[in-house]
This record gives sequence, structure tokens and C-alpha cells, in this order.
Amino acid sequence: MKLDYKKTILLGLAFMSISSFWQMYDNVVPLILTNSFNLGETMTGTIMAVDNLLALFLLPFFGTLSDRVETRLGKRTPFIIAGTTVAVTAMMLLPYADNTRNFNLFIIALGLVLLAMGFYRSPAVALMPDLTPKPLRSKANAVINLMGALGGVYSLIMIKLLVKGGATPNYLNLFISVALFMILAVVVLVVAIPENKLRKEIAEMYPEEEPVVEEVVTDNKKSAPLPKDVQRSLMFILCSIFLWFTAYNAVTTAFSRYATNVWMMENGGYANCLMVATVAAIISYIPIGQISAKIGRKKTIMLGLLLLGSCFFAVGIMDGYHPIVNVGFALVGLAWAAIGVNSLPMVVEMASASDVGKYTGLYYTFSMAAQILTPIASGYLLEHVSYGTLFPYAVFFTAAAFLTMSQVKHGDSKPEAKKDFLENFDVDD
Repeated sequence: MKLDYKKTILLGLAFMSISSFWQMYDNVVPLILTNSFNLGETMTGTIMAVDNLLALFLLPFFGTLSDRVETRLGKRTPFIIAGTTVAVTAMMLLPYADNTRNFNLFIIALGLVLLAMGFYRSPAVALMPDLTPKPLRSKANAVINLMGALGGVYSLIMIKLLVKGGATPNYLNLFISVALFMILAVVVLVVAIPENKLRKEIAEMYPEEEPVVEEVVTDNKKSAPLPKDVQRSLMFILCSIFLWFTAYNAVTTAFSRYATNVWMMENGGYANCLMVATVAAIISYIPIGQISAKIGRKKTIMLGLLLLGSCFFAVGIMDGYHPIVNVGFALVGLAWAAIGVNSLPMVVEMASASDVGKYTGLYYTFSMAAQILTPIASGYLLEHVSYGTLFPYAVFFTAAAFLTMSQVKHGDSKPEAKKDFLENFDVDD
């Protein structure tokens, strides 16, 4: 059984378009809110947290709804087409509202964009497992993650090339470039991937093994409550997940404003640092997977947290942008890869076979909760104390994550070496 890489790359186009939008959103929208509409950092952080709050409700709802839909185009494709169409249309109102300083229009358009993105994100992600046999999904997910990373890198390159004009640039060309990228990706996906036909082929070639599923579901031993010591480890790793997302997301959400206001970087210069971190993370997946296989997941995460905190501290004491900063961000990407590759597997390893979905949900609940709260909390400090609080804030919560992670005694293992190098990119974020 071999993975059809061409088909999987095409399936990844939807996630690539989504990632390109979120990369632009996280970097540009906070600058518009603070520089064009003169919002305080606390209010800016609150608005930036809305997408994560909506995600808690929209993603499972529309994911479940798409499971039940049957159309001529398939289950997921109609959501992808409709969501992209509305998102791109509303997206183009954002630079217009920015240039005309129409705050009400900006908020209405932003709300429509976030609703549209929430409408089709889960169906887009579900398209790959729908059309890929179970034994090949690990490799396929690696390809999907790579496609998403390429979408993010595309937006960072466009920010670097197209954002000009000082503190309040005209973002129209940037939004056009990302909108066209999203449209092109989805058009190619719809033309090249006949969803219903491929789903039927997969169902005929690889029928489900129902007895195995029934055995897993009905095995009472596998549904037994966790022992107290395992529950304690689960509690500490979930706290750790909350804490390190609190640290990391504060930096990724506020860095464009920090670089603009503290380091006086203009014309999208901050995109260089983020691009270095993204590329470094991609390159790091393979060696991180090999290190995890040798020393175990917990130690790899602990080393990642030490490196992450050290890099945040080093970058935070820089009095301005210097080329050495890119080295720091490359190490941030490596550290975040070390954490991300191993954290979800540790959580689900504590679960019984029938509870994997439940424990995956716990992982995303704690990570999403952090991403809702940290833009507001860090934004308050940026506004009422100083921009200099950003990296100390991140160091503090990274250190706290290191302490809670040290108390985790279960869920560790030395994962088997990957059979295919692409499996090293099979990461949940």
C-alpha cells in the first residue's frame, strides 16, 4: 500500500490556503487595530482572541454538520467553496476599511471573515482522512502539515515584499495577493479532487474492519478510570500545555507590534524573524523525531522548553534588531517543534483505545483556552506597563511549564523510528 503523493498534495491545498490567511491575520490585523484605529493593546488582544473563542464552538459544529451532508460535490467540498468565497469577499473589505478609517466596517468584515474561516476549517481538514486509507494517514498528514507551512511562508514573503509605507502602510496589495492565493488553491482542489468518486474508490478498496472497532468500543477494561497517579500526570501535562501555549502565542500574536514599536522595524521587516522560525521548525522535525526515539518524549519536551525560555530571554534583552536575532528565532522554531511533536502523543498514550478522541479533545481545549486568554493578558501588560513585558511574560510561563512538566510521570515512551522520513512531519498543532 503506497501513498498517492500527488493526490495528497492536492488535498493539502485547502489547508495551505487556510494557513496563508492565518499567518497574515496574526501579523497584520493587530497592527491595523493599534496603528490605524488607535486601540489599546488590551482591546487589540481581546479582538485577536475572538477567533479562538469562535473556534471552540464553530469547528466541532461544522465538522459534525459536514459529516451528515451529502451533495453532488461531496461532503466537504461545498463547505470549502462557500467558506472560501465568503472569507475572500469579506477579507477585501478589511484594507478598504483600514484606508478609510471606518472602524465599524472593519469589525463587521472581520467578524464575517472569522465566521467564514470557522465554517470550513474542519471540513477542509477532514477531507484528507476521508480520502486516505487509515494506514497511510500518518504520511498523508505529514504532507498536509508541509503544505500548511508553505502557505504560512508564502504570506510572510508577501508581507516582506508588499508592506511598505511606514507605520500605517496600505495593505491592499497584500490582501489581494493572499486572496488570489486562496482562490487559486481552492479552484485547483475542486477541479482536481472529485470527492464523491474518490471516497467511493477508497471505500471499495479499503473496507472498514467493523469487528475491530466493536471490540475496542465494547472492551470495558479499556474504558476503566485512570489510576490516580496517571490522573495526576494527565493534570500536569494539560497544565503544561496551557502554560507553553500561553507563552508562545503571546509572542506570535504581539511580535509584529513589538518589532514595530520597540525595534522600529517597518515595511514588514518583522516577517523575516517569523519566516526563519517557521522554516527552522520544518527542518527540525526529522532530527527531533530521531532524538525523541533515543531519549524519550518527556526529556525532549523538557529540553525544548529550556531552549524556548532561553531564546525568549535572549531576544527580550536585545535593544534592537540585529542579524543574530534570526539565530534566536531559528532556535525558537526548533524548540517549538520539539514540544509540538511530542506533547499530543504523551496525552493520548495515557488514554485507553476507546478514549483517544476524548483525550485529544482535552489537549485542544487546554491549548485553545490559552490562546483565548493570553492575547488579552499580555495585551494588558503591553498597554499598561510597557512593550518590554512581552518576552519576560513568555519566559515566565515557559518556566512554569517546565516545572509542571517535570511532575509528569506517565505517557512517556521512546517512539519507534519512522519508517518514512515524511512521518516526522506528522504533528498536531
